Amino acid sequence: MKSPSPNLVSELAPPANRSSHEVTIEKVIGHSFRRVQDTLAVEEPLEIQLAHGAIGARSVKSISVTMRTPGDDFDLAAGFLMTEGVVRDSNDIEQIVYAASSIGEASRESEETHSALPYQPGKNVVRVELAPDVVVSLANLERNFYTTSSCGICGKASLLALQTVCPPRRKNIFQIEADTLTRLPDRLREAQSLFNLTGGIHGAGLFNSEGELLGVKEDVGRHNAVDKLLGAEFLADRTPLRQALLLLSGRASFELLQKALMGGVSMVACVGAPSSLAVQVAIDFDIILVGFLRDNHFNIYHGAKHILGHSAD
Repeated sequence: MKSPSPNLVSELAPPANRSSHEVTIEKVIGHSFRRVQDTLAVEEPLEIQLAHGAIGARSVKSISVTMRTPGDDFDLAAGFLMTEGVVRDSNDIEQIVYAASSIGEASRESEETHSALPYQPGKNVVRVELAPDVVVSLANLERNFYTTSSCGICGKASLLALQTVCPPRRKNIFQIEADTLTRLPDRLREAQSLFNLTGGIHGAGLFNSEGELLGVKEDVGRHNAVDKLLGAEFLADRTPLRQALLLLSGRASFELLQKALMGGVSMVACVGAPSSLAVQVAIDFDIILVGFLRDNHFNIYHGAKHILGHSAD
């Protein structure tokens, strides 16, 4: 078998669509290889800035940088702020815009810094302008909101932090047929246009109890996909989502259950496994939780009585 060309790492072309781009690769099958075009999901940094305070005394603060797939950036920013408890009503946000530069950078320095960002650096900084009467807890911002499963803080502290900011919940009355539930992963996959192109991106879908797809978002980060999805619903003034099911294309972590809770979602299902702390959130806040939803089987971690059409052996 001939060795691939030594100078062939990848040949990138500026994409017409920022969410994906083409690369030239060498595809190996057995003892032969050939040059083909492949499509990759784009991964770029997004800085989220927050502008708040009274008119004439506004402050602007950079609160997060996340690696995301470009597209639905405003939904992502709104969803992030809503699920982190910074905003509670869509009217808290006056506008969301792309910012010209990062905080504290001179114009020349900003241009030099951003010139290294792929494709469209002017679209990698989003500024959320809050209404003048919205009070922002700078202490929460400095702590980077609550703990996550990767920070080393105990689960008890994470749950206590979540209890202080979660919205009031009503009794969970959501129900769904087991047969309807098992059909949802295929419907989500069919709606994932970027996954169909790249095979390497997370999806989050919102469904009603009849199995109707209400919305879908994709991103290289599973948390970003959920923020985009919930942010779009938040900006459309459709939260809390008590009559909706959130379906995740991967696993369910504490962070994703936290986001579902903040969006008022009644049920979370995932095709992968939930973490122990995700299950605890589901139990503590009465969120129906299903894992390993594949083909005609799934595991119920909380809320079995809400899933109809199945019986115990």
